[in-house]
Amino acid sequence: MNRALTLHDLVLAGIALAAGLLLAFLSRTVLRWLGKHAERTRWSGDDVIVDALRSVVPWAAVAGGAAAAAAVLPLTRTVRHHTDQLLQVWLILVVTVSAARVVSGLVRSVTQSRSGVAGSATIFVNITRVLVLAIGFLVVLQTLGVSIAPLLTALGVGGLAVALALQDTLANLFAGVHILASKTVQPGDYIRLSSGEEGYVVDINWRQTTVRQLSNNLVVVPNGQLAKTNMTNYTRPEQQLTILVQVGVSYDSDLDHVERVTHEVIAETMTGITGAVPEHEPAIRFHTFGDSRIGFTVILGVGEFSDQYRVKHEFIKSLHRRYRAEGIRIPSPVRTVALQQGAVVIPQQRSGEEPAPAVAE
Repeated sequence: MNRALTLHDLVLAGIALAAGLLLAFLSRTVLRWLGKHAERTRWSGDDVIVDALRSVVPWAAVAGGAAAAAAVLPLTRTVRHHTDQLLQVWLILVVTVSAARVVSGLVRSVTQSRSGVAGSATIFVNITRVLVLAIGFLVVLQTLGVSIAPLLTALGVGGLAVALALQDTLANLFAGVHILASKTVQPGDYIRLSSGEEGYVVDINWRQTTVRQLSNNLVVVPNGQLAKTNMTNYTRPEQQLTILVQVGVSYDSDLDHVERVTHEVIAETMTGITGAVPEHEPAIRFHTFGDSRIGFTVILGVGEFSDQYRVKHEFIKSLHRRYRAEGIRIPSPVRTVALQQGAVVIPQQRSGEEPAPAVAE
């Protein structure tokens, strides 16, 4: 020590520590009040920032009080140097962890606002968190007097070896980044792969894409496989889509009357069913002279992919009920099989055609 420790020094150091603790308590109280107000806003970024400040500011106040206490104590140059260095490392670690929380939280907020779903693209969140923590670790080493240049060189050489050993993992990582950057698939989209898997994209992380099927099961697809396979995205470029309902009526039906009745049923269904799009202009197109019916297609609009099942269900029920009331017949294929002793008769449709000649045994 440069001089003897006195009671006055201890009192000043205690006051400095108490002031730091009091400031930490007051700042935490104020930030808690700000956090309640931030929850009322529509933007979730302010919640992330206030939550991070609640971790940084109180610890910074405590560190400031400890630094002031160390300044008034008669410490040797070596002890003072180590004390200052310890406080610097403490602050750097607190700021790094809080910065990682802020940046990852803001990235999560941006991904949620752009995709419009509760799930998030954690691949960007994890990458940003790792980068911030790595930068903070390097700053800590530099503060402790450790040269980071040889470490960066070693990391570069070692990174090459790791990249060769983790080719599949890195391929999935970059495939996931490419998928999100190109916006071909985003969390919340309904997709169908050429291999048959389909469902809502729940999350895209550094290795895999998680898809939730309509049966509420999860399908895990590696990002590399997702990037190479043929895929149909039913949410892009628009979430609304059209569906086709195939209908057939008998040949003796008045097609104008059929079209008019069908339009009325469409209007009733689209205005009363959740998930239907009433402003979408429906269409009825006759297209086929079938074996026993005239086929036509009804084109309807729905809000998103899973709404089509409810809309089809209600539309078919209403159409069948109305056709029965109007006397419009929906024929079903009927085959007549005639059996004769000593001969085999080929079954024919009930369409007025001449029966095929019997084949004698």
